[in-house]
Amino acid sequence: MEQKHQLLLDTARRLIRRGAYPHLSKLLSKIHPADIAHLFRYLDLKEQRILFNLIEDPEISAYVLSELDHSTGAQLLEQIDRETITEVLQEMPYDDAVDIIRNMPDELAEEILNIMQDEDSTEIEQLLSYDEDSAGGIMSTEIFSLREDMSVQEAIEALQRAEDVEMVFYLYVTDEYNHLVGVLSLRQLLTVPPQTQLKDIMTRDVIRVTTDTDQEEVAHLVARYNILAIPVVDESNKLMGIVTVDDVIDVMREEATEDIFKMAGASEEELLYGFKSFKIARLRLPWLLVNLFGGVITGYLMWMFKATLEQIVALVSFVPVITGMGGNVGGQSATIVVRGFATGRIDMGTLRRVFFKELRVGFIMGTVCGSTIGLVAWFWHHNPYLGLVVGLAMVTAMTVAASMGVLAPTFFKKIGVDPAIASSPFVQTANDITGILIYFGTATMFLQLLL
Repeated sequence: MEQKHQLLLDTARRLIRRGAYPHLSKLLSKIHPADIAHLFRYLDLKEQRILFNLIEDPEISAYVLSELDHSTGAQLLEQIDRETITEVLQEMPYDDAVDIIRNMPDELAEEILNIMQDEDSTEIEQLLSYDEDSAGGIMSTEIFSLREDMSVQEAIEALQRAEDVEMVFYLYVTDEYNHLVGVLSLRQLLTVPPQTQLKDIMTRDVIRVTTDTDQEEVAHLVARYNILAIPVVDESNKLMGIVTVDDVIDVMREEATEDIFKMAGASEEELLYGFKSFKIARLRLPWLLVNLFGGVITGYLMWMFKATLEQIVALVSFVPVITGMGGNVGGQSATIVVRGFATGRIDMGTLRRVFFKELRVGFIMGTVCGSTIGLVAWFWHHNPYLGLVVGLAMVTAMTVAASMGVLAPTFFKKIGVDPAIASSPFVQTANDITGILIYFGTATMFLQLLL
């Protein structure tokens, strides 16, 4: 953390400990709302509540909540009176207010909607009707659009009168039924004669999404076409809202965080539980139990090959290396594929090339590592055939692991399950099992030479 924010954080914590709330309130009134929001990221929930309750301006409170995790924002609002909650939410963009209301208890959310003004509650209820991970769930309905039969001069005058709308990146053009028919830029508007009609200068091929488009797909389109906003339409092409680049950045951050948690066998839910150890343990246990049973299966396989082990005890020396390297290679491949699916760089059309690329990479790395460990086994146990067995097993195990790192996420995606869960620990466990089978299977084949 940079020095300025560290100083603010230390000062805020010191004032909270002393209960010097008037001084803390005075401090908050002097710093930028963005800096207040930044402080909240380093405070526990109790400290956040104290700080939040000292913010007097609803507009600043709304700004801070917009920058925080939505579940945290809901927890902060639950502690204050209903009228103040309503006042703060009305200062927020509708899409941010909806995200916070989604995280409130149902009874409180309904009560807040009843208190809010008709116009605000109608807009929010409309957004609540969409899936929270869809374009409709993240769009802003405060949009500015122009009729296609307007002149440039009329459009400029309308733009000058516009208030309380989302930042105008592009000017969307609609017909008399509010169907999206075109788009133009501010530059286009200012470089043509005043009497020109918008339908004569607008671009008719508009990149758009529907209200039920998944938010990841929205993010992919914004990134692919390098645009600052994308319009959202319903099934009849009626303009419903826009998703701006700041919303897309939030989506990318959320999706990346979710994937990282899943790949670690954890859950973002942990952030809600703070230091509640038993609840956090309950969230992590399922995938650890998968690893546990995978370990039992691995042990059982080793027991099945006990005859080979009894005759060649030296084989035990390299079990951790075979299983560990296979798990590492599989985890690397799975991470590449999961991230490729998430960013749109990999799809079912390019998957064949990705599979064979990872197969070759696994074989190359396996050859290098297998040659190295084979030489180690030879010189360590003075048996060239042991070196051959270990080396061959390493090459095969790493090649298979790289392939599995591609196939497992693909399988999960095919059946409609988030492929992130196919990374660690699933791939790790699967590769431990296949690694043991490959290693002891190879040793059994060459058993007569090893004796």
